[in-house]
Amino acid sequence: MTIAARTAALQALPLDQLRRRSSTKWRTYPDDVLPLFVAETDFPLADAITERLREAVELGDTGYTPPDPGLRDAFVAHAQRRFGWSVQPARVRSTCDVMMGVVEILRAVLAPGDRVIVAPPVYPPFFDCVEEAGGVVERVPLLEADGSWILDLDGIGRALADGARAVLLCNPHNPTGTVHSRAMLARLAEIAAAHGAVVVSDEIHAPLVQPGIDYTPFLAASPLAEEVGYTVTSASKAYNLAGLKCAVMVTASEQNAAVVRGLPPEVEWRTGLFGAMAAVAAWDPASDAWLDALLVALDENRRLLGRLLAEHIPEARYRLPDAGYLAWVDLGDLGWGDDPAGRILREAKVALNRGPTFGAEGRGHVRINLGCSPEVLTEAVLRIAALVER
Repeated sequence: MTIAARTAALQALPLDQLRRRSSTKWRTYPDDVLPLFVAETDFPLADAITERLREAVELGDTGYTPPDPGLRDAFVAHAQRRFGWSVQPARVRSTCDVMMGVVEILRAVLAPGDRVIVAPPVYPPFFDCVEEAGGVVERVPLLEADGSWILDLDGIGRALADGARAVLLCNPHNPTGTVHSRAMLARLAEIAAAHGAVVVSDEIHAPLVQPGIDYTPFLAASPLAEEVGYTVTSASKAYNLAGLKCAVMVTASEQNAAVVRGLPPEVEWRTGLFGAMAAVAAWDPASDAWLDALLVALDENRRLLGRLLAEHIPEARYRLPDAGYLAWVDLGDLGWGDDPAGRILREAKVALNRGPTFGAEGRGHVRINLGCSPEVLTEAVLRIAALVER
């Protein structure tokens, strides 16, 4: 039986309550704008997280993060339970957030000016973090094949043969919601190993893979993936904890574990105490039912968006994402230029992510956050459709 068949959908909070929040999603634009941009969701926290943070506040437990806040064991258990992935606790180290972990790992394995492959359209901070680490971005765009996006393994191989030293992977991929197959990840590992390169895999959206989709953590793809790979992930996207600052860096070989152990102590010291507490609670079995209910809500919304676009904006091109709560929509046929999100914000009062920030491949596209109520999503599409009718 699927999760959807046995679990009720999680309900988003009402708008009047959400507008009391002080985060980026709710403080960037005035109240007449529907915010469907930044990766924050509108759902209540899992009970286990709320209770753990409430207890800490009541105790005044707001000091420095201890050397072992329980993250290693909690993540290891979560990875085994949700993904069937066996991780050694000694090869898990925490940091402030995923992009900090990516930057510090890249900084440790690159020489200044080394090229790092990214696969646009891709999460915009990838471009910035490569530069922050002293690298140079090498773009090898995703390919479209059989109605889905795939890695251009031949292009990656050519770039590595030409001297690129690393691949920065998004698995599952943001913004397309693509889950790369085990075979593709294993082949990527072979290509990287053949050229003495490393793969750093951002797997922050992994808990949000829909039931029935076969998800493989990169380090679990093959023995070679264990040798060439580093994973950086967090509870922050699935459980809406971005402001609490906690991520983990995971390795599967002694050589790569030594690289992570050799990072400056400050990399781990910057882990937020509340972030660590919340992540331990999120990865606890007590939060699994909440996550299952979230997946049902997101499944309903990703399908609702498809119906709404087909009915009201048939020019839009959209594929159901395999994972996450971010929808990648091509509005190029509307003739609204490279950056349709600008007009949509000005005239429809709906804030979406701007496609071109994900790379040149994002021209004409928008990214829509589905982590909201069906009513908000419907209102947003109807507002955009009104521009089309004009």
